[in-house]
Amino acid sequence: MKRTDLYKESGVDLDAANELVARIRPLVKSTFHASVITDVGGFASLYSLGQLDYKQPVLVSSTDGIGTKLKVASLANRHDTVGIDLVAMSVNDILVQGARPLFFLDYLSIGRMNLDLVTDIISGIAEGCRQAKCSLIGGETAEMPDFYGENDYDLAGFAVGIVEKDSIIDGSEISVGDQIIGLASNGLHSNGYSLVRRIIFQELGLSPDDVIPECGCSVAEELLRPTRIYTEAVQVVTRDFSVPGMAHITGGGFYDNLPRILPSACLARLRKDSWEVPSIFPFLQEHGKISEHEMYRVFNNGIGFVLVVPTKDLEGALELLAGLGEKAYHIGTIHGREENEPTVVIE
Repeated sequence: MKRTDLYKESGVDLDAANELVARIRPLVKSTFHASVITDVGGFASLYSLGQLDYKQPVLVSSTDGIGTKLKVASLANRHDTVGIDLVAMSVNDILVQGARPLFFLDYLSIGRMNLDLVTDIISGIAEGCRQAKCSLIGGETAEMPDFYGENDYDLAGFAVGIVEKDSIIDGSEISVGDQIIGLASNGLHSNGYSLVRRIIFQELGLSPDDVIPECGCSVAEELLRPTRIYTEAVQVVTRDFSVPGMAHITGGGFYDNLPRILPSACLARLRKDSWEVPSIFPFLQEHGKISEHEMYRVFNNGIGFVLVVPTKDLEGALELLAGLGEKAYHIGTIHGREENEPTVVIE
């Protein structure tokens, strides 16, 4: 007699996959806008641009993951926030170009289909999309036995936005005398976790439930605090003021991200005492014996997103951001740069 359950015995449960679709349908549909013209579960997703009022629309895309922060989620057995990180990492990148986020897609690969775990992950992705004001219109969940451990998984995300061609922000209009505004992060966001895990779990021997007194919370709470999504703040400021350049302060910190938007003749001079630094950063620097330069290259140190504005718009932009509930700081100025000078100076 031929067997009919060999695929399940091999580690892939098609029935569980179908149940997952039923579970996540309301989560996904809660993110839909009027431009989404397909339902959950099709072979592909359709998004109409016809309702959008653009003369020369340009699509802007980005893809990213959240790295070894996922190991912390597994240690803490908490998976309902990493999806927010996933959305944030890609959406914040397309905001840099002045784009409005339209839709998001995700890829989840896991060793064995655990319906509760996967539902938690996708609930976080849906929440991230609601925060970013975009629609979660597609995704793939791949059950991959023997490739991953039973409850090990990885995530990748893909964001698409839109911007008028003549409104693209690429940093080319940044000029000497412009001012730099920093938007507060709420902690580590999703970068530097290989180093963070080494210090906290290996060198200090802490567990997810241990309290970090300096932070006033547990290791898990601090390390799993989701990345902030800056959609509303960026869209409002770029609507009302001239913003020639922006940067998402992610992997590479200030030293690697700001040069990506600066003209070669410009130098960003930052004042490190001009913003509030969350307690986790000095904690890591002290216990990990990390140099100041590496701190500013690996971590965001309290600034998750940067906007460059003309001096005449500085006060107005700061007031507007404060009205939105943003912690925004005047953190530096654009100076002229000589050929052999660094692009970023923090003093």
